[in-house]
Formats: sequence, structure tokens, C-alpha cells
Amino acid sequence: MMRARASKVGHRPDYFLLVLMCVLTVMGLVILASASSYLGQSKFDDSYYYLKHQLTNGLLPGIVGFAIASFFHYQRYRKIALLILLANLVLLVLVFIPSFGVTAGGANRWVSIGSISFQPAEFLKISYILYLAAWLATPRMNRTRDLMSGLVPFIVISGVVAVLLLAQPATSTVVILLGAGAMMYVLSGAPWKHVAVLAGIGALCLAVLLLASATGVISKYRWQRIQTFINPAQDTQGAAYQINQAVSTIGSGQFAGIGYGESTAKINRLPAPIDDSIFAIAAQELGFVGAATIVALFALLVYRLLWLAGRIRDPFGATALTGFAIIIALQSIVNMGAISGLIPLTGIPLPFVSYGGTALAVFLTMSGIAVNISRYT
Repeated sequence: MMRARASKVGHRPDYFLLVLMCVLTVMGLVILASASSYLGQSKFDDSYYYLKHQLTNGLLPGIVGFAIASFFHYQRYRKIALLILLANLVLLVLVFIPSFGVTAGGANRWVSIGSISFQPAEFLKISYILYLAAWLATPRMNRTRDLMSGLVPFIVISGVVAVLLLAQPATSTVVILLGAGAMMYVLSGAPWKHVAVLAGIGALCLAVLLLASATGVISKYRWQRIQTFINPAQDTQGAAYQINQAVSTIGSGQFAGIGYGESTAKINRLPAPIDDSIFAIAAQELGFVGAATIVALFALLVYRLLWLAGRIRDPFGATALTGFAIIIALQSIVNMGAISGLIPLTGIPLPFVSYGGTALAVFLTMSGIAVNISRYT
């Protein structure tokens, strides 16, 4: 039975959700201030350099995005979801055009327009989820059960997104986005034969990607990360250096940590201390207590989003909240799991915490949309 449409008259937002998002944002800035202090001092003679950039390039636009999204009725996204996704895909193409794209570290992930630079791939965490939510909520005799109007279009649009991201390359982002999309599709009522097809295609694509990496057809770093995960004691000064240093850093924090701001790993020892390794710095300084608190906050946020999704009567709002919850859950699990040695190492940042203005602005804007949806549960 289809759920009824949400009322156009909203009530107060879910304050518990709002508080969780605010706490995670503030906590992220506090952790970043410590994790980036040595790097900022050594490179720019300013220990708060990266924090200032996060405030101006991430927090400020994120607050603007949050404010607009929290007051913009979420149902309007349903009508323009396809246009938003298409605009995002155009931006993804721009990263390969010399006059717009910026190459850094051998990857084409940035677009520069005037004085503004950003990562278009980050915006997919909103545009792709909103499009899927609008598409899956279309009342066509349960879209997910029909092959030609369900599974095939889903594979096509997801394939286009994957190809554009892999070309950058942004493999970790592909895994997060397509994993979230597949879970949304399955949770919307897909039959088991469709689930089996999706699983088979996913496994085949992963196998081809790893084989191409192992044979040198594409960059070998993906295959090296698998080998490092299987045997972290191999090449401890090379491919396995980061994961060994990260695990050692986390373990040195023990139960209560060595103290805020006292991390030794961030001083020319642990690679990417402000990016994908930031959780290791937090665990060293705050110990098991601090690390467990971070995990608990993400778990509470994901639970609250799913709880709200179960309460709202509108299928579009419920599916969008579910998608946001899955994105945050997958990205958090992949980041913390990888840097703890539980899964192969990736370059995915920790939501709300890792350095990156575009990422923080996107997650805050996503939070604004979620808060707006919570007003109509």
C-alpha cells in the first residue's frame, strides 16, 4: 500500500537530529584543529591554517546551504531531481576540460570557476540520492519490480555516474554512492532476481577492476591496497606504511588517550592526518573513550534518520532519508574500518570531521534537507 503524501503544513523539526548534526560538526572542527596544527605550522607558519580554511570554505557555505535547505519544502526537490542530477553530471564532465578542471595528485576531481573551487563528486551524495528517491517514489505499480522500467534504467544511470567517477579516478566514492543506490533500490521492494543481478554485476565489475589493477592496465594502487590488507607486515615502509602507522597510532591512545593536541603521529609520521587518517589522530589523543564516542554519534545519527524515515508517510521523503542515512553509514564505516585495518585502505574522508570544504558543505546541506523532511513526519 502506498503511503499518503506529506502535509504541506509542517511542525517543529526533529531537535534530536539537529543536535546530533551540530555536535558532529563542532566535534569535527575541534578534532581538525588538533590534527592539522603541525601541518599548518610547518607549511604555512600558521597552526590554524587548515581550520580557518575549513571554516571559510566548508562551514560558512555549509551553514548557508543548511539554512536554505531546512526552509525549502523538500517536496520541491522531487520535481527538479532529474535536473539537479543532470547539472551535477555536467560538472563532472567539466573536471576533464582544461579551462575548468584542476589536476591534483594525478587525479581530476576539482572544478575551478573564477575564485571558487569545488569537487563535483561530493554533490552526487545529494543529487544522486534525491534523484533515486524521486524515481523510486513514482507510483508505477512498484517500479522496482519491472525489468525495463526498473532495473535497466537504474543500472544505466548508475553506470553513467560510475564511469565519470572512475575516470577521475574516485573509486571509493563510486563504492559509497553505488552501494547506497543499490541498497535504496533493494529496500524499495526489488524482487530477489533483481537483487541477484545487481550483486552479480557488482561482483563482476569489482573483479574486472582488480584484475586491471593487478595487471597494470590501470593504476596498481587498488591491487596494492588489497595485498596490504591481506599482509600488512609486507612492505611496511612502502605500500603498507600508512595502515601500519594508523593502527599503531590508534593503539597508542589506549583507554583514555594521551591528551588533546598531544598526538605525535601527526608530526611527519602518519600520512594524511587531516584527511582519511584523522580518526587515528582522534583515537590517539582521546583514546578508546573518544573513539567510541565518535562511533556512537554516527550510529545515533544514522539510527535517527532511519527512525524518521519509518515515521514519514510520504515515500519520497522516506526514501531520501534512508539514502542519506546509508551514505553517512557507509562512508563512516569505510573510513573508520579502513584506517583501523578492518577493511582494505581507502581514501574516503570521515563525514563532518575530515578536512575538505566541499564535503563539509555538502553534508551540512544534506542535514538541512533531512531537518526539513523531519518537519513533515
